[in-house]
Amino acid sequence: MDEPAAPSWTNTTHDWASTVDLDHLARIRRVPQAFAPGGPAHLILEVVAYAADEASHRAGGRCRVTLHRDGSVSVADDGRGTDTRVDVHGRTVKKPVMASKDLRFFDLPDAERLPDGHPRRGMSVVAALSEWLVHTNRRHHGAWTQRYEHGVPVSDLDPIDTDGTTGTLVHFLPLTPLRTQSPPASDDLTRWCAHWPALAVRLEDERGLAP
Repeated sequence: MDEPAAPSWTNTTHDWASTVDLDHLARIRRVPQAFAPGGPAHLILEVVAYAADEASHRAGGRCRVTLHRDGSVSVADDGRGTDTRVDVHGRTVKKPVMASKDLRFFDLPDAERLPDGHPRRGMSVVAALSEWLVHTNRRHHGAWTQRYEHGVPVSDLDPIDTDGTTGTLVHFLPLTPLRTQSPPASDDLTRWCAHWPALAVRLEDERGLAP
């Protein structure tokens, strides 16, 4: 019998043993309006909240939010990158932030409120309610990228060249029913992101640019 991949890894924000929680993702997809009230703007705040966590831990950080013309959004930060480790079998394992629930927030009645007034539930909500999501993760000891569709990984954790930086880039396309709602307003996003004083957020809105 194989030895467990992570016999002594402590679960803090996510369960290391739950690489992909299909039931959790399906539950989110069944009621998208409940988990993304207000549409894509709420999903953006779910992602930025992680950058804010990192900035608070490091006494400061930067984040760039880009609203792309195709309706997709990218959020890039300069944090430490998502925790990525090597298991007892020599395999690279990333903390399952995209495909399992955040133990700090999901289903907890006293969960943190995001600046739009709605409860924070975690990054898995963003992944589950996106047609596709690409997570690029840079840490001091390596860099990787992985693609998800409807929250389920459809690629391996693929190594990429390091460039001397750390941080995460989350690029996602919300589901069509969410994109047909009122698009996120730049003014609202700017005001909401000021909620996190340790995080300097720059918003780039490319939606009005000519092709």
